[in-house]
Amino acid sequence: MDNNLKKIIPFALHYKRNVIFNIFFNILYAFFSTLLMVSLMPTLNVIFEKGTRVTEKPIFTGLSDIKSFAENYLNYNITQITDNYGSQNALLLVIGIVLLTALFKNLFNYLAARHVTALRNGVLRDIRQKLYHKIINLPISYYSDQRKGDVMARMLGDVGEVQNSFFQILELIVREPLTIAFSIVAMFAISAKLTLFVFVFIPISGFIISRLGKNLKSKSQRAQQEQGIFISTLDETLSGLKVVKGFNAENIFIQKFNNSVDRLLKLSNSIANKNNLASPMSEFLGIMTIGTLLWYGGHLVLIEKSLSSTAFITYIALAYTILTPAKAISKSSYQVKGGLAAAERVFSLMEQENTIVNHPNAIVKENFDTSILIENINFAYQKENVLKNFSLEVPKGKTVALVGQSGSGKSTIANLLTRFYDVQEGKITIDGVDIKEMNMHSLRGLMGLVTQDSILFNDTIKNNLLIGKPTATDEEIIEALKVANAYEFVKDLPNGIETNIGDSGGKLSGGQKQRLSIARAVLKNPPIMILDEATSALDTESEKFVQVALENMMQNRTSIVIAHRLSTIQKADKIVVMQKGEIVEQGTHDELLAKNGTYSKLVMMQSFES
Repeated sequence: MDNNLKKIIPFALHYKRNVIFNIFFNILYAFFSTLLMVSLMPTLNVIFEKGTRVTEKPIFTGLSDIKSFAENYLNYNITQITDNYGSQNALLLVIGIVLLTALFKNLFNYLAARHVTALRNGVLRDIRQKLYHKIINLPISYYSDQRKGDVMARMLGDVGEVQNSFFQILELIVREPLTIAFSIVAMFAISAKLTLFVFVFIPISGFIISRLGKNLKSKSQRAQQEQGIFISTLDETLSGLKVVKGFNAENIFIQKFNNSVDRLLKLSNSIANKNNLASPMSEFLGIMTIGTLLWYGGHLVLIEKSLSSTAFITYIALAYTILTPAKAISKSSYQVKGGLAAAERVFSLMEQENTIVNHPNAIVKENFDTSILIENINFAYQKENVLKNFSLEVPKGKTVALVGQSGSGKSTIANLLTRFYDVQEGKITIDGVDIKEMNMHSLRGLMGLVTQDSILFNDTIKNNLLIGKPTATDEEIIEALKVANAYEFVKDLPNGIETNIGDSGGKLSGGQKQRLSIARAVLKNPPIMILDEATSALDTESEKFVQVALENMMQNRTSIVIAHRLSTIQKADKIVVMQKGEIVEQGTHDELLAKNGTYSKLVMMQSFES
């Protein structure tokens, strides 16, 4: 059994009842499908007056004699009705049997489909939920190496493929093979010699069909990867539309997208053509088998006279009945190959190792009492260290600012403190407890984060702020907005805090978005605040509003401020000047100016730029 198929089975076991009922109703469907064809024989016998007259009611003697008992019992009833009520009523009886059999066949078909629908949709939901849980829990470092579009393609397209392939597998292993098996049993009962003759052709047909689908799985994988590329291109285009238009780069992106779609077209055509070939090929091979049957069966009817004409017609109907499930099996086997290729991509993401996890005996820490201590940190994203033997203490209630040129390692400190990345050498402790030994939710619960990019969601202002504190009241939200200097514009919006702010807060200005990010952090009310270049993307006027909001927020709080604009950190208790991952100076604003060193030069440069 395919490994990816084994991984789907645990999801299906949550729906054991649906699986059992589906199998049960499919068995009945297959049985009545065969019975429907067999019931044609007495109908033909009545029409062509070929039936055997039975005047004595037969007696059941055991299972070994069930075939002859069923035939004699039916013929006895037909004989009785014909003698007493005429052949027309006998015909009504056998037609009634055909109709009743057809009714049961289609009823069981519906019931089987009903249960498999519940199974398919349930498995689809469960896989998507587990995959989303995995996506949201994987460390941020994973997504720096992955295309967002590829992750989205796995969630949207590949999971759907897995759902369809699992449905096909159930049909492959239960319904269609049983329909064939019951038909073959009935064919053996009618003529063992003719059935053995047919079996010569079945392995040949199977070999031809299997050769056609040989490389389908690898092509399906390549198609799904290509789908990820074009979704990623679309996502990047929409995210960076201003840049695309501003640099007149529409044609570059159109070409990039078209190339990806063209590659996907070739792969999709190749896969579809092989899928499309499966059904006509299996049907043609089936018709060839029927043609051979007509030749050899005709010989048994006309020359040897060992088979009746009505039995032969019924036999041909049964043989043709096998064609439909045989076609379904060949077509499904192709679709399953595509589904298993999709399953491989889904499970490779689902099984991705999460390198940043809670310690087995993680400490839940709810308060911050003394200090944050960063000791002898060495850290590299790839090969070269961005932090080198870095040590720093942040006492409770103090504001410590990190300054320096781009690439000096300032933002890396924020990433390590929040455990978006894990320390490679050295350690970070809060009140003497290593953050790797702390429960991550409780660690991040102690911290509020305001980043350079105001990350907001397509929802109301209220719901964006409730991310910080889901139980907050409207009064608390409004108070947080006031502290963040944001209520002055929120109260003038059409629906106040219930106003939807659009995708990524697109209906607001940069300064307004940043003040909402601050309000969210204020509402959370954590003891430690991390501000990662919170004003660097703002104009001077917006910066003034945001700076007031930041000062309000940092009162009576421990703050780590990563700053590009030095004007925003002059009141910090300690300013740490960084260069290439190392501390070159530290002190208050006045102390560092007096040293006339790196910090003084940075201040002069920014003053000159201003």
